[in-house]
Amino acid sequence: MTQVRVEQGILEGNQRRGVFRFRGVPYAAPPVGNLRWAAPRPPAAWDGVRDATSFGNAAIQTADNGAILGAQQSEDCLYLNVWTASLDPQARRPVMVWIHGGGFLNGAGSMPDYHGTSIAQRGVTYVSFNYRLGAFGFLDHPEAGGNAAVRDWVAALDWVSRNITAFGGDPGNVTIFGQSAGASAARTLLATPTARGLFHRAILQSAGFELPAALPHSARERVVEASTRLFEQLGGSDIEHLRQVPVDQVRQASRLLSGTMPPPGEVHTPANLVWFPTEDGQVVGPDLSCWEADVPVLFGHTGDEARFFIRPGGPYGAPPGTVNPAELYTPATLARMATVLGGQRADDILGRLTGSPYEALAELFTSAIWTEPALASYLRFTDLGRTTYAYRFVRVSPGNRATGMLAFHCSELPYAFGHLLPAEDYDEVDAHVSGTLAHAWTEFARTGVPSSPDGTPWPAATRTAPRLTLIDDKAHSCPLDIGPTTEMINSLRAGR
Repeated sequence: MTQVRVEQGILEGNQRRGVFRFRGVPYAAPPVGNLRWAAPRPPAAWDGVRDATSFGNAAIQTADNGAILGAQQSEDCLYLNVWTASLDPQARRPVMVWIHGGGFLNGAGSMPDYHGTSIAQRGVTYVSFNYRLGAFGFLDHPEAGGNAAVRDWVAALDWVSRNITAFGGDPGNVTIFGQSAGASAARTLLATPTARGLFHRAILQSAGFELPAALPHSARERVVEASTRLFEQLGGSDIEHLRQVPVDQVRQASRLLSGTMPPPGEVHTPANLVWFPTEDGQVVGPDLSCWEADVPVLFGHTGDEARFFIRPGGPYGAPPGTVNPAELYTPATLARMATVLGGQRADDILGRLTGSPYEALAELFTSAIWTEPALASYLRFTDLGRTTYAYRFVRVSPGNRATGMLAFHCSELPYAFGHLLPAEDYDEVDAHVSGTLAHAWTEFARTGVPSSPDGTPWPAATRTAPRLTLIDDKAHSCPLDIGPTTEMINSLRAGR
């Protein structure tokens, strides 16, 4: 057992494979009772030694997707975890703070996919944490305000700034990184005034881009509308009353209003989700003016993102055998989604798509929700004059080739975290790619410039001869290519 002193008292963790682990560390007071929907308060101090060998509670999961959380669910969920190979306060190792994804509805920092032993072995101090989800984290209330989860993120970063030296970390070199909703969280923190100075680099994986071109800018309106409907379902908007409503009633109302069920004739996309951080002018600013000029960003996406949501065997979340893919992935569904995602260019887009209705739908979905918004972010970031680096992950493991999932949304995570499991789904090329990706991420955290293991730096984003790094069997620089579907969708943005 190993002990460390933080502001609140002494923690006792353990060690595995040369890495010290401290889990279930409170970074804020439990957000329960009168603190439901309140800004996070500092954690209480404790006497003696606090056991930090088990994960703290995961947040209430708005929609239970069967994921292994590694902890029990509870409204009392504001805990973090630290992995580090050094407890020397003088080590000053770069710090990487992971913000988990899950559509702001699911997930936890304790999930096995996010354990940090392999990352810590690369010379960084790694932190994961939980935050409030669904209506618990994003309800907009006229008295209590909104964006409670955003305030959780800031509280976690503040705890890191005040305590990470005890874990060998450098509070002056903190990288936030996240995937999917976690990447949207990182993008939001670039626009959050209270987060300034608490992080120094950011990695956005498969989200955190501009909003889809054909969809309205309605995130704020959707949250306000859903909040109003939740008040109706729970018996009124009086904040004292709402704080007494049983947890499961709030969870059920949150789930029904979450936007996870697509309209008839459509397939679900992440753009349908409702509980989301929004620009409220109080917690989150209206633009990226808080993005400090010396904070570089690494951002990108996978080549076949949509196949996580519309899988060859049926949509994500549908029990096996309950949906016939041939009855869902039809020309009619494709045409409807072309109208939803392509607007006035729908007919042109349909004329360019090839392959089966499923393959065409997956290409359209990926282009509209990820590739084009990432392109728009590439252009916006360079216009702002910020130092950014773009990538596209297209490596397809043998296992993903066999299932038809290809380089789907989340497929890069096992590579970045060094968790290539089950082993039979990967080969020696995947092991090499994992080393390349993990090196780039940790080197970016260390220096602000991602690079390959041979020392070759990745190209920075620029308007002149724009390039990105393509990660296939290896990482290599290539021109920022724009396919015809992405180009047609991008043309909608100018006319918005």
